[in-house]
Amino acid sequence: MAGPGTPATALLTRLGIPHSVHHYAHDPRHGSYGLEASAALGVPPERVFKTLIADVDGTLTAGVVPVACQLDLKALAAAAGGKRATMAGVTAAERATGYLAGGISPLGQRKRLPVVVDSAALDYGTIFCSGGRRGHEIEVAPADLVRAANAVVTAISRPATP
Repeated sequence: MAGPGTPATALLTRLGIPHSVHHYAHDPRHGSYGLEASAALGVPPERVFKTLIADVDGTLTAGVVPVACQLDLKALAAAAGGKRATMAGVTAAERATGYLAGGISPLGQRKRLPVVVDSAALDYGTIFCSGGRRGHEIEVAPADLVRAANAVVTAISRPATP
């Protein structure tokens, strides 16, 4: 069940949470990591979730939303008990999580950030999220992801604008 070691898969293994690791060849020319994962794995984009790092009133916070959607920053701020959220810079996100952009996982972060998972995740038996590397996805039951990340679940996504 556990794949090659990343802090994310190590955490799931340590907690005894069932999961599967799926690999695909990441193409650095692809514009969207999440949509690339969806296409490469043959999984509907509604089941593949991206982890975005935002600054909520000075606290970096992870928002986990379907790759076909956008993060609603106002909803994330409210869910995290804050007033205002802005997207964190790539360097700050990478430094805090210990992962490279495009491979940021909601699990096993260097500095444990607050995590908010979009409630759409609960619509599926399993969902996919980054396993801590580009081209490395974890398939896990949404409730198990929430438990492992000590996450809050609420609606934090909105449809993507073309």
